[in-house]
Amino acid sequence: MALAQSRQDALAARIDGLAVAPRGWLAAAQAEALARLTAMGLPGKRDEYWRYTDPASLISSEAEPANLFDTRDEPPVFDAIDRLKIVFVDGVFDPAQSDDLALEGVQIERLEQAGTVDIHWARELYGVLEARGQNPVQRPLAVLNSAFASDGVLIRVTGKPSKPISLIYRRKSTYSDAMLHHCIKIESGGEATVLENGPAAARMTKVMEVDVADGARFHHIRAQGRDHDRRAATHLFARIAKNAAFKSFTLTANGKMTRNEAVLELLGADSVAHIAGAALGDGDFHHDDTVFVTHAAERCESRQVFKKVLKNGAVGVFQGKILVKQGAQKTDGYQISQSLLLDGDSQFLAKPELEIYADDVKCSHGSTSGAIDDTALFYLRSRGVPLRAAQSLLVLAFLAEAIAEIENEDIAEDIRTRLQGWLERHEH
Repeated sequence: MALAQSRQDALAARIDGLAVAPRGWLAAAQAEALARLTAMGLPGKRDEYWRYTDPASLISSEAEPANLFDTRDEPPVFDAIDRLKIVFVDGVFDPAQSDDLALEGVQIERLEQAGTVDIHWARELYGVLEARGQNPVQRPLAVLNSAFASDGVLIRVTGKPSKPISLIYRRKSTYSDAMLHHCIKIESGGEATVLENGPAAARMTKVMEVDVADGARFHHIRAQGRDHDRRAATHLFARIAKNAAFKSFTLTANGKMTRNEAVLELLGADSVAHIAGAALGDGDFHHDDTVFVTHAAERCESRQVFKKVLKNGAVGVFQGKILVKQGAQKTDGYQISQSLLLDGDSQFLAKPELEIYADDVKCSHGSTSGAIDDTALFYLRSRGVPLRAAQSLLVLAFLAEAIAEIENEDIAEDIRTRLQGWLERHEH
């Protein structure tokens, strides 16, 4: 009883002062989410899936201040790629910095504007995939977002646009507390790439719901900003239909607290879901990837590939599960989580899981943690490679499997360049 009351007290403090003024179908969706949130409360350190990550800074009534990071010494990630830019500043859409929201084969609208329309495709998606993702594990921060998100975009893809859609998150305030909610629907046969980059706010809570229809393909590449003091809780919910493909990659460099959750459902036969991440942390850094993949159809393939490079007391967490439902025969599920500890002070905490109810499957999981291979380092040094350069080469080789999940080679090369830059800045 005391624990339940403490959850409710924390919730009351967190939502005090939060207000949205939606109309139409969005008002009903947010009211329904608030009712669900009130019933479950906010997460606590005693919750099974929060045992490695303290949610205190994510659920406190006010965001802790985060110093602004000077990025003038380096162009923004994806800057050299031709893309349609949609810019948010401190969690608010900025039309002056954004491109015209028009692209062949794509319909793009702001959440608050579309919410006033009585009949809209997004009403069948907003909060729907998030609600599905609450079972069997509750994800209260995602529900909080569905109840109070103040901005976001709705993207409906009917064709194959010629360039990626880029969501850019900038911030000006050291106290900003943003909630963004995006809904993306890839219609049958469609294909799109969505890029995300930037710190967004001192504290950000974000939900992205993605519906990938029969034969459609969705590519998602995200780079979480270099602002070290930022805190973020992101949630990615996806429903993947027959012969469809969903692929997501996240690069995280710096950040005091980052929790990335993903809930993917393979609902149609012969579908594919790949999710990968590369994280680099130095010092006061806590990074948590929590992934749940459900196989509910035959002949589906999933891959979870997560690599973390940690030093000076940084902490990495991976919690990944593959659930194979009865009847999901010929499933191919692969999960790997690995850390490279560059000193003796850092930690990697892993909880890989398999739950299988079909008898004709191929599933594997593994988790390892270790230091740079001395034999490989000696080999490079013996051939004249300087120590720092040799270490960087081995770190990049360690991360290569995760980066290989990016299909677009130009984007993959941009990511490699960012990783090399981080390693050079953190040599000492």
